Amino acid sequence: MNASRRPSGIVRAAVLTSVATFTLSACWSAGAGTDDGKELLGKVMVDGSSTVAPLAKAAAELYAEKQPKVRVSVGTSGTGGGFKKLCSGHADISDASRLIKAKERAACAERGVKYEEFSVANDALTVVVNKRASWVDCLSTRQLKKIWQPGSRIHSWKQVDPSFPDVPLKLYGPGSDSGTFDYFTKAINGTEGASRADYTSTEDDNVTVRGVSRARGGMGYFGFSYFEENENELKSVMIDSGDGCVVPSVTSVQNGTYKPLSRPLFIYPTAKALKRPEVEDFVEYFVEHHAQITAGTQFIPLNSQQEDKLRDDLKKLKAAAG
Repeated sequence: MNASRRPSGIVRAAVLTSVATFTLSACWSAGAGTDDGKELLGKVMVDGSSTVAPLAKAAAELYAEKQPKVRVSVGTSGTGGGFKKLCSGHADISDASRLIKAKERAACAERGVKYEEFSVANDALTVVVNKRASWVDCLSTRQLKKIWQPGSRIHSWKQVDPSFPDVPLKLYGPGSDSGTFDYFTKAINGTEGASRADYTSTEDDNVTVRGVSRARGGMGYFGFSYFEENENELKSVMIDSGDGCVVPSVTSVQNGTYKPLSRPLFIYPTAKALKRPEVEDFVEYFVEHHAQITAGTQFIPLNSQQEDKLRDDLKKLKAAAG
């Protein structure tokens, strides 16, 4: 996405304040931080997924308290755009709401760009409808495919299920540069990028919020934390992938029952950038304080297995750095 998905007013300020005041002695406190008393200077360029951007911004705010002379900038050119900047040397770290693709790996390799991969949080892609849509509480993945597949001719809720009313279906969703778009289309339609084109495609999820909240038959999808920030205006839909209806939640994502729309979120720093002490220090700070950052920004924490892997990945990074 090319614009920030998150509200930048009172809600975001409150979230960042909660992060900044969070007790940093929790979780990995015994080994947290790389502060050896040295003051660092420089700039860290972060770009990519607007879903992951609030995590990076929160990490940057916290890190500024430790190293106030290091400037961390966070752009939102979308997951695909972030990888393009990473591989071309225009970003030190790429935020990503999906794994790097083979063609993106090849582009980096062609330019000699090596990188590390860290999963720092989880997300649940959340299907949202208008609060007045009393007829729907759960949709199957088959119904979602019927709605969103390429060439779909579903334009009324009654076409989705004969028991639903004949209310026009108004669809909203992310654009094709978004990792959210990639993940949803792969999970629901079976092929990444495969989607009907006759919906309101937007790089700003606030457009989706406004559209769905105003249209009785509105539907859209985006990240779980963005729904939580707007739950007074929208209604989330449970998903049935064959084992019954499951609500998107911290528990259902961590135990694997919210499928196929749960996903990990990543940061990708380049090996070259990590040779600069300010980049290495920021990345270590980010991953060591991931639990506090995730809690403060309303994302879904890593489960124990993911935390173990992250610890191992961080140890490898430190070992490689000497």
